This record gives sequence, structure tokens and C-alpha cells, in this order.
Amino acid sequence: GQCSNWLNILLFLISSSGPHIFFPFSFLGSYMIVNCSQHAAGQRAHLLLQTQSENDTHCVQFSYFLYCRDGHSPGGIRVYVRVNGGPLGSPVWNISGSHGHQWHQVEMAISTFWPNEYQVLFEGMVSKECDGYIGMDDILLLNYPCDKAPHFSRLGDVEVNMGQNAIFQCVASGHVSEAEKFLLERRNGDVTAASSVKHLSHRRFMASLQLNDVQRGDQDLYRCITQSSHGAGVSNFAELIVKVPPSPIAPPQLLRAGSTYLIIQLNTNSILGDGPIIRREIEYRASHSPWSEVHGVNTVTYKLWHLDPDTEYHVSVLLTRPGDGGTGPPGPPLIGRTKCAEPMRALRGLTATEIQPRQLTLQWETVAYNLTRCQTYSVSLCYRYSTAGAGGGGVHNATVRECLAVEHNTSRFTLRDLPPFRPVHVRLALSNPEGKKEGQEVIFQTEEDIPGGIAPESLTFTPLEDMIFLKWEEPVEPNGLITQYEVSLSSIESADPGINVPGPRRTVSKLRNETYHMFSNLHPGTTYLISVRGRTAKGFGQTALTEITTNISAPTFDYGDMPSPLSETESTITVMLRPAHGRGAPVSTYQVVVQEESTRKVKRELGVQECFPVPMSHGEAQAKGVPHYYSAELPPSSLPEATPFIVGDNHTYNGYWNTPLDPRKSYLVYFQAMSNFRGVGGNVLNSCVLSRDYKRALEVSQHSEEMGLILGVCAGGLVVLILLLGTIIIIIKKGRKPVNINKAPITSRQEKTHMMGSMEHSFTDQSTLQEDERMALSFMDAHNCSTRSEQRSSVNESSSLLGGSPRRPCGRKGSPYHTGQLHPAVRVADLLQHINQMKTAEGYGFKQEYEVRKGVRMKLVNDRHRVKLHPLLGDPNSDYINANYIDVSLGPKQETVYDFWRMVWQENCFSIVMITKLVEVGRVKCCKYWPDDSDMYGDIKITLLKIETLAEYTVRTFALERRGYPAKHEVRQFHFTSWPEHGVPYHATGLLAFIRRVKSSTPPDAGPVVVHCSIGAGRTGCYIVLDVMLDMAECEGVVDIYNCVKTLCSRRINMIQTEEQYIFIHDAILEACLCGETVIPVNEFTLTYKEMLRVDSQSNSSQLREEFQTLNSVTPHLDVEECSIALLPRNREKNRSMDVLPPDRALAFLVTTDGESNNYINATLTDSFHHPATFVVTPHPLPSTTADFWRLIFDYGCTSVVMLNQLNQSNSPCVQYWPETGIQQYGPMQVEFLSRSTDEDVITRLFRVKNVTRLQEGQLLLRQFQFLRWSAYRDVPDSKKAFLALLVHVHKWQQESGEGRTVVHCLNGGGRSGTFCACTMILEMIQFQGMVDVFYAVKTLRNSKPNMVESLDQYRFCYDLAMEYLDCTVVR
Repeated sequence: GQCSNWLNILLFLISSSGPHIFFPFSFLGSYMIVNCSQHAAGQRAHLLLQTQSENDTHCVQFSYFLYCRDGHSPGGIRVYVRVNGGPLGSPVWNISGSHGHQWHQVEMAISTFWPNEYQVLFEGMVSKECDGYIGMDDILLLNYPCDKAPHFSRLGDVEVNMGQNAIFQCVASGHVSEAEKFLLERRNGDVTAASSVKHLSHRRFMASLQLNDVQRGDQDLYRCITQSSHGAGVSNFAELIVKVPPSPIAPPQLLRAGSTYLIIQLNTNSILGDGPIIRREIEYRASHSPWSEVHGVNTVTYKLWHLDPDTEYHVSVLLTRPGDGGTGPPGPPLIGRTKCAEPMRALRGLTATEIQPRQLTLQWETVAYNLTRCQTYSVSLCYRYSTAGAGGGGVHNATVRECLAVEHNTSRFTLRDLPPFRPVHVRLALSNPEGKKEGQEVIFQTEEDIPGGIAPESLTFTPLEDMIFLKWEEPVEPNGLITQYEVSLSSIESADPGINVPGPRRTVSKLRNETYHMFSNLHPGTTYLISVRGRTAKGFGQTALTEITTNISAPTFDYGDMPSPLSETESTITVMLRPAHGRGAPVSTYQVVVQEESTRKVKRELGVQECFPVPMSHGEAQAKGVPHYYSAELPPSSLPEATPFIVGDNHTYNGYWNTPLDPRKSYLVYFQAMSNFRGVGGNVLNSCVLSRDYKRALEVSQHSEEMGLILGVCAGGLVVLILLLGTIIIIIKKGRKPVNINKAPITSRQEKTHMMGSMEHSFTDQSTLQEDERMALSFMDAHNCSTRSEQRSSVNESSSLLGGSPRRPCGRKGSPYHTGQLHPAVRVADLLQHINQMKTAEGYGFKQEYEVRKGVRMKLVNDRHRVKLHPLLGDPNSDYINANYIDVSLGPKQETVYDFWRMVWQENCFSIVMITKLVEVGRVKCCKYWPDDSDMYGDIKITLLKIETLAEYTVRTFALERRGYPAKHEVRQFHFTSWPEHGVPYHATGLLAFIRRVKSSTPPDAGPVVVHCSIGAGRTGCYIVLDVMLDMAECEGVVDIYNCVKTLCSRRINMIQTEEQYIFIHDAILEACLCGETVIPVNEFTLTYKEMLRVDSQSNSSQLREEFQTLNSVTPHLDVEECSIALLPRNREKNRSMDVLPPDRALAFLVTTDGESNNYINATLTDSFHHPATFVVTPHPLPSTTADFWRLIFDYGCTSVVMLNQLNQSNSPCVQYWPETGIQQYGPMQVEFLSRSTDEDVITRLFRVKNVTRLQEGQLLLRQFQFLRWSAYRDVPDSKKAFLALLVHVHKWQQESGEGRTVVHCLNGGGRSGTFCACTMILEMIQFQGMVDVFYAVKTLRNSKPNMVESLDQYRFCYDLAMEYLDCTVVR
């Protein structure tokens, strides 16, 4: 019945010929019904409402009917809302299926705010042939909100950058069922489901609808829709605006390139994409690296800092517009390259892997870019060695220098053709186009080899008759240490037929310092072949040969007793001639020589007779007025045995007339035998030998029967042949006098002459001494301590006295004495050259001066200069004390302590300089003459007021009170404790600082300074000479050490005891002149340091740089001998680097035993400002030395360890030598981890250490400070404040733990460790003395370890830290 009723009111039937049927209507009374049975599936009917436009939301209400008799779906109903005549889009509400015979009411909440227009379209669609109906009716436009569908608030436009997610926030009010669907509909009908729904209240909610990764094509209109079975809600359309992020069209422009920077221009005027541009950025990366960095830019040009040198970079510009994802893609890249930078540092780790006599194989750290800082670089290996051997021969010193290029990617090189056993100085240089870095010179020594031959010209000899004295020099090429010489001798030829040649070989060995030998028991006139060769540890070297012929001896006569004349006449005398025996050569001839005796009767001295080698006949003698003549020359054959001979027989013998004698005269008759010998090859061998076998004289008168005979031997030289004469002298005196035999070898005249010479020499010495004393008065008065009253120089003046002019104005005149021409005063500017000259030839100049100085002698205490005390009542002898008015005193003994203090009181002394310890080497050197608190010494009360202990000396302040005197007297004792008796300090740095402290502390009006050691000599004299000479250098620009020492020694015995002390004085004054005054008071530090940093425009240098260069010049350089323990083969593996070795004198030896391990570790003891050996400086432990490291800590009672390197700092293995938890044992040492604290600068760990093999020694608490703010390849810490905090932490812990030692280590135990120690010393100076002396601190450390504070940057950092500390405190 219902269906028939509906047919009666049907307005328009659906046609089967078309798919759509439209029902135009007004809202009131409009409806639509479709008979499904009459239409095919897919046919649709549309009902369009009128276009609506109002300034509010609308609610459209309608009813629908869907029914089919068989229960199937008759079709569906869809509702569209078209806005502003646009596309329909997708249905905002739809339903299908069979819903029974009832009508169902639906509401549509449409929110399309003014000025938008909308039109509702209803669509019915037939699903299949079905006996049923689709109907709509009761379509109403309500003037109040919907009850079943929510109303949307206005939906705003959304702007998003391309590639980002767009989110529409749809806010609605009304009823919402749980089945409600929320959709985002694009204008073209695409639908997106809501991602979330948030209920703001019970009738208000917000749905978020998100579009992911929107692109430019997603830009369109979108609206929100809710759907349920009861209706739908529709919002207005909002626009999705998609912006394209901007990107520059052109690449940036390179303006300038440096080694670590690029300056670019952005070029962002032309872009692709949308604006506006709110940020510009630079993206850059190295071409070989995938990692890039981005910097924000706010200018047109930009400088990229901290780039790697010689590296290609890709640089692009990034532009950003507002919103997320507003940064566009990088623009076209600029490809640019930085310049090279000078190498980071010199190559390190130079060691020798193989050492041979004539070659060295060297290796060093691998060359990497972080060192070269340039792809183009070169490594050169420069070396030098001296070619001068130890031998003489006039060889001049020469140095071979050569630099060799090393191939890239090579860290190994072999030097060949080197001399054996020679120090080879090797230096590595790393260079690139921008600069060059040279490493420290490392000294290697080649191994020994067999020595070269001894130079023939150095073989000298002195042949005698039966001995040969042979001397030689060390080989020009010793090639090592000569351990011995082998000298051999054998006879090869002899003129004496009785000698068997060749003879046996004689060989002797000589010590290395015995370059001479005396061969004895040889045969005269014999030629010997002598060979000499040296030996080293490698064996014997080449042999030097020479032939030497011994001298022939004078013939000898066989006269038993005094020969007597056989007979005589008026003109003759008959004597017995005996044949002579030749030695080394046969007798060639005999001569009888007659000499008239002079009337003066001066007798000949026996044994020194003149011989007569020149033949002289009687006629020639008369013509020339010569008193002697040959009366006969006899061949050897004429004397086969003893034969009488008549002198004056008027015969001729071999051309000589034996003239009759004159009875009125006295004669001396000589009988001489001659031998001659011609050497091999025509060489003439000369020898004059005087035989002393016959030393008796006889005087004979021809008128009596008495005669005398003198026998002797003379030697004389002919032109070609050398004649050895054996002489018999017969003295004949006419007139009858008794016989007189003189047996005395030395006459009384000779004795008197010798005595007078001694007296004259003694008188000369005495006169010289008196002159020295006169000179002493003027010298010491001109250079005594009165100079203290003069104005002192400011610390800001030039730090060196070698500039030639005095450093400070002096009120006194020049020296009133005149130095001798042999020892004039030396200008300060020439002092370095003078000392170097004195040290040549093994210090010959010093030896000579010192030996001359030793000639000055005097009494123990010269009464003229001694201090006389005011005598005590009743004791006239109480005026004596062993002290002189050159401010010198003997170290007080127990019985002289009162006298000592009497002298101090009487002379108004303010300063006492003590240069000895109380006990040295187990012997008492000086009694303790001061109290620990207060004590009486006679009538003098001494009270200790204050004590200040420093590393090398102690300062004590006393108050003196004397009974009967109202005033108190303050005295200060300066006790220097680092000077050994009879020796010298290893370096003068501490002593010079000590002298300056005494000078600056002594008031101008004080009395003399008392100086004493143990005996008031030696060390005391050195101190006084230094004090006087430093004043002289400052005021006059010259020094006169020689005459000053000579003057002191004339006043007091042994003022300079050893040559070593004399040389030390020179070295100390030179160091003082080179270094100058470097102390800066804290109230002047800021201005002084600012001036030190100022760079001079002419020299292009600063005072700070020049001071560091001076420091390098006075830093001691270690020789191989000074590091002998570290260079032992068993210790080489314990050194991280052979470049950094501890000197033997400062080595920290291990005490605790550990199996077969020895007591060596590469560790050096260095002083702090207050205490000696406070720091133990060592490299980071190696895996093999970790146990030794903990032994070192325990043995030396160390309570702190300061670690200044990182574990991964270099290629060298840096092991973690501590446990992070629990207990770990290292050799005999057990280390227990207790706690750990960490901040951004330092990691602090606490350990307990004990020796498990000797538990009775107790345990040790140790705190380790691992500093984190020192980058691997930086010379200085990253932060001054962080480093200063580290120093404060360590100092505080040291005070809490009882002032134990501090172990400081970095990678090599050098630059970083030295910087820490120096800064610690500087802070101590500021706190306790109100001054800064960086030079002194670093010089003190370098005296023990030359590589401390290696670079100028580290040296300057010490100054900067002092400035930082002063800024943080109120010291000023």
C-alpha cells in the first residue's frame, strides 16, 4: 500500500534511457524517490539544493528510506557539498544496504563561512535489480546547530616547506559518537584519514590530519569532514601552500686562501626556490672526507678557520627560508685548496738501530701529514763529525758536514763512510715550501775499529850508546780507545864485529797513556829495527817501523891507578901509552896533545875537559896563538900493547912535529883515542860522550922527579866524521913544588855562587809578596762590600752584561791599582772569548795561571789584616780570632763560638754567609754556633726569629742582645748547602742567585759581611772573588779575576784551593754576565712583561725571545759520558727515546729489588724552589717498565703523580699503568684502587701502594692527577685557568699528605713536565718572596735535564701563567 501511495505523489519517474534524473526543488516540501525495480544497476538520481551563502554555519536535516523485499541492498545514498561552484569532490556522507521499512533522519553540519557559497547535492544510486525503493524526504535548513553532527570552526590555511609534513588542525563542537570518522578531503576528492583526535571538552574536540612529505604538486584546497550513520560535518576549504626551499644559482667566490683558512664571498643574489631568506650557512668538507661542517654566516664574505693546510675543500652555500625544512639544497660547490703551513714540529724519535764502526743505521718516527702540514715536503738528515784525531802531526781540526735528502715514506736511513769511534752529531730537518723545522741534535758514537798506523813523523827518538829513548804520538786515526801499545826491537846491523846480528826480538807492552819507552842494555854503534803499533778493543792496528842506530861510545883506557911518568929530561918526558878499547867502532887513531899551562894556574875540572878534535901542529898553534898542539898522531897498529912514548923527542909522527919541551914552562899533556863511524847510506852519526872513568889530576915539576897525569875522555865533531876522543892529560909544571892532588868535584866558588843564587831568588820572592800585599790593599779597598751603599740596578734593565757598558751607575772611581801587562783586566764583552781561549789545549791557560798563582804564599793569618777583638778584662790574649778583614772567617769551633759572636757584634755585621754543612762525608766541618730557639753565648743572647728554607740555601734571622748594651742587633745568616768541600757546584745558577740574595738583603749601613766555610778558604775565596768581580763587571765593564785571586791569597792562605775552583769562578762570572738579572718584583710584573713582549721594529725580535735564546745558549748539553748509565746495553730498552736520557748526576736509582731487574729507570730528580729533589721527572712508562715505575714511586716516597699526556697521544705505546678497580700487582708492588673523581679538566685517582716482599716498610697513599686539557699536538695547555687549577690541586694534596715527592710525566719527560715544574716554582716565588724569575726556574730545571721547557711557546706560557695567577689573587 505504501508503494502505491508514493507513486501517486511522484513528481518525476526515472527514465531507463539515461543514467541520471535531476530533481530541482526548494527546501520546503522537496523529496526524491526511486523505484529500484525499474532501473538498472549503476543508474543514479541527483537532487540539488539551492546555493546557500550566509555568515554562519548551517544544519541541513533530511530523512532517507532504503528497502528491498528480499533483504538485499536496493542501492546507496551519497551527499555532496560543492563550494563556490567547484568540483563535487568526494561524498561527505553516504549509506547503502537495506534499512527496513522505517525512515531515518540525518543531519548535515556545513561550515563554509562567508564569503564562500555552497550547494548540497543528494545522489541515489541503484545497486542491482531489486524490488525496493530509495527515498529522501523532509529536507530542512535549520536555523540552529545540529544535534547529531558536529560543527567545525574556521579551518585556516597551512603553509609548509616542500618535503615536510603538513598538519591541518580541525576544531569542532557538538555531539561526537565513537564511530565517528574524521577525514581530510582534497578539492579533487582525495581523502586522508585523521591521525589523531583530541577531546578538548565533552563537546569540543580537535582532529589532526597530516599530509606526509608534501611536494609542490600537493598545493591545493583541503577541508575537514566527519562521518557517522547519523550525519556528517563539513568544514570550509583551506589552502595548503607549499614553498620550495631556496638554493643559490652560482657557487661562492674564493677571495683569498691561507694555510689554515679560506676567505669566500657567498654570491646569493640569484636563487632557485622561494624566499624570504632568513639564514645563510656555509657547508664545507675536505674533498677526501665524507664529513662536512656547517657554519652560520651573517655577512657577505666569510673566513673559514682551522682548516688543514694544503687540502682541497668543497664549499657550498645553504639558504634557509621560514619554517621547518626551510633549508634548501647546497648550491654549486666552490673547490678550493689551502696553502701549505710550516711543519708542525721537528721529527722526533731519532734512534740508532744498528751501530757499526763506519756506519750508522738510523730511524725516526713515521712522517705523517699532521707533521708535514703539506703534501709537498722533504726530509733531510744532516750530520757532522770532527776529522781531527787524537794524534798530533800538525793535523788541524776539521769538521765534515753534510745534509742528505731522505726519500718520502721512509723513516730509516744508513749513514756510511763514517770514522770509527767518533761522535756523530745528527739532526733531522723537515721542510716544506712554507718553512722548516729542525730537530734537536742527537749524538751517536760509532763503534771502535782497529787503529790506524802511527804517523812516521810523530816517531821521535834519542839514541844513546846503550839505550834508545823512543817517543811517539797516538795514531792520527785511533778509531777507538787505545788500550795498549806494542813496541818491538831487534838488531839488524852493527859496526862492532863482536855483535851477533840479527839479534833476538824484544817486545814490550805499554799502557794507553805511555807513549814512550826506553830500551836499555843495547850495544853501541848498532842499528835496530823498531816497530810500534796501537791496539783497541777490536785488535792491533798497522805497524809503524823505523831504524835507529845507537851512538858509538868513546874508547876506554885500561889504566888501573894514577899513571906515573917513566922518566924525564930537560926537554922530554916519557910516559906509558896503553891501547884504548873501541865501543861500537874500532879506534881509528891516537893523538898526543900538548897544552901550555897558563900562569893563572886555573886547574881544569875533571870530567869536563875540553877535547881537541881539530888537528893543530906546533907551527899552526904558534901562528894562531893557540896554547895546544898535536905532538904526535899514532895509528892503532903502533899500540898493540902498552908502549912507552917520549914527549918532546923532536921526531915527526904522521906529519906532526914532537917539539922539545921548554924547561921554563909547565905543560898539560893529553893522550886521546879517536873512533869514527859512518852510518848506512852515508848518514853521519854524531855523538859526544864524556867518559868519567878517570877523575884524578896530577901536577908534575920537570926539575923534580914529581909528575902528574890526568886521564879523561873528550868528544869533538869533525866536518864529516865524528871523533870520540879518549884523553890522557899530563900536567907538567916547571919549578919544584910539592905534589897537589885536588879531588873535589865542585869548588867552594861554585858552592858560594849556588848559595847566593838561592838568597837572591828568596829575596825576589819576598819583594814580590810585599808588592802583592800593597796591591791587595788598593784592590780590596776598591772592590769591597762598600758598593752595597750605591744605588742598585732595576730588574728591568738589560739582562746581559756582555753588551759592553756597565749595567748600573757607580759612584766610586775606577780601580786604583794597575794590572800587569801579562794579566790585564778583561772586558766583559770579551769574557766569553777569553775563557774559550783559556780552555783550549786541555785548559792550558788555566793551568798556567793557577800554577803562577800558587807561587803566592803567606802565613796562616796575616797579622796585618786579621780582625782584632776587643780584649776581655783580665785576658790580654782574648783579642785573637782566626778572621781577616776581607770578611773571611774560619768555621767556628766549639771553643770559639763566643769569639765569633763577639766579632759579629763588634763589627756590626748584619750578614753571615756560611758555605759548608755541619757534617760532610762523616766529618764535622763546623760546629752549630746558633740556637734552635734562644741561648746565651757568654754575655751575648742569640734568639732565632725566623727561618726560610729553600732548595739550595737556608736563611735564618737572629736577634742579638748583649749584657750592658740597650740596643738589639739583628743578624741574618745565609747558609748555602749545595757546595761540596774541595769541589765546586755542578752549575753556578743557584750560587749566583744566593749571592744576589745576600747583596739585596744586606742594609747599606751594615758592617762587613762574614763569610766562612770549614777552614775559611777555598769555598770562601770563591764566594768573595765572585762577589767582588760581579760588582766590578757591573760598575767598570771589566773583570780581573787573576789579580783578585792573587791579592786574596796574599792575605789569607789557600783562598782558592784547586784549579777546578779557579775555572769555576770564570764560568760562574760568565754565566752571570750572559744571563744578567732576571728577577721581576710582582708589583712591576705587568709593565715589565708587556715591555718584554714588544717586538722591536729593527731587529724584529722581542726581549722575551732574546731571553729564551740566551737560556738556550747557557743550557748545558749532555755528553755521552754524562749519560753512561742510561747508555749501558742492558738499559737501552728501558728508554722510550734515546733523545731524552737522564744524566748520571741526577739519576733516580731504584732501591727495591725485583728479581733480575736492575736499579735503572729513566727518571731525573729536580729541585723545586723550596726543596731539593722535589720532582721526579720521567717519561710515560713503557710496558716493560711499568713495575719499575711503581718501584720508583715507593722508593722515593712519592705522594702525587701528575700525568700530562694522553694514552692515545702518539704511535708510541702509552700503557695504562694503573688499575681502574680492585688490586693489581706490578712486580713486587701491590697497587690498590681506592677512589676516583672526574671533572672537565682533571681525573683524580687515589691508590694505596705497598711492597708485598717487605710489608714491614708500610704503605703509601698516592693521588694521581690526569690532566685532560692539553691537546696532543699543542706545545702549551688548552686553558691557563685549568692548568692553574691543576697546580693548586696538587699543591693542596701535597700539603695534606706530608710534602712527599711528586712524579711528573708526559710522553718524553721533557717539555710538558718541565712546564709543570717551572710553573710550580714560579708560584712558590710569588707566594713567599713576591717576585717572578722564570729564567731562573727553567735554568735550574735544565741544569738537571736540558730538555725541560723545550719551546718558546712553553717558556712564554710560564710568564702567562704568572700573569693569570696575579690577576686571580691580591698579591699585588
